[in-house]
Amino acid sequence: MIDLCKFCQHKSKASEQLSDSELSAQSDNCAEYRFKKGDRIIRQGTLSSNVVFLREGLVKLHMTGPLHEQIIKLTNGPSYLGLPTTFGDKVNHYSVTAIEDSLVCFIDLNTFKTFIMNNPVFAFELFIELCINELNSYHRCVNRTQKQVSGSLAENLLFFADDIYHSDEFILPLSREELGNLIDASRESVSRTLNEFQNEGLIQIDSKKIILLDKKRLQLISQYG
Repeated sequence: MIDLCKFCQHKSKASEQLSDSELSAQSDNCAEYRFKKGDRIIRQGTLSSNVVFLREGLVKLHMTGPLHEQIIKLTNGPSYLGLPTTFGDKVNHYSVTAIEDSLVCFIDLNTFKTFIMNNPVFAFELFIELCINELNSYHRCVNRTQKQVSGSLAENLLFFADDIYHSDEFILPLSREELGNLIDASRESVSRTLNEFQNEGLIQIDSKKIILLDKKRLQLISQYG
């Protein structure tokens, strides 16, 4: 049997610290699934019994609150999904939905805990990832509450270009309404601001295709908007 985890090209930084025998154990206790755009990978309120690892693709983390559903953040692979929920409680506190076709691994929780207990470098890399994610969440919280629509929208367009697609030309993976949910703005405000960006020569819009034409000005708007 091929040791899939050992030869995987999308390992996390933590799993790169596993020995060959540990990677074999992970392969023996891991199930791989493909999800299509719109499929629910994790459902809020259900029991969490596996460690979920996004190998490839793009997903949204979203939570149902007192008034409506809120998109928390977008995440692309490779990355772990739901570690705070898996280890902090037995119930998923938020949902994860594929917004592009995604490849996901479900790793047996007890096997994963054994790695944490027996491999300190693996545990340290997980700790670093959780710390980085927490710091990023602080920045997102401040930006959502203090930036204007133009600043938040510019920030997310740059995020898609630089962190997700690594290209200044991409297909926007969210609807205008979803984008508004992500930055705490109405669909109308998002559409109006995108049109303003286009009229000012910052971007070019062709249906859902976006081309960033002036990233320097977008960075300034993101920083001060």
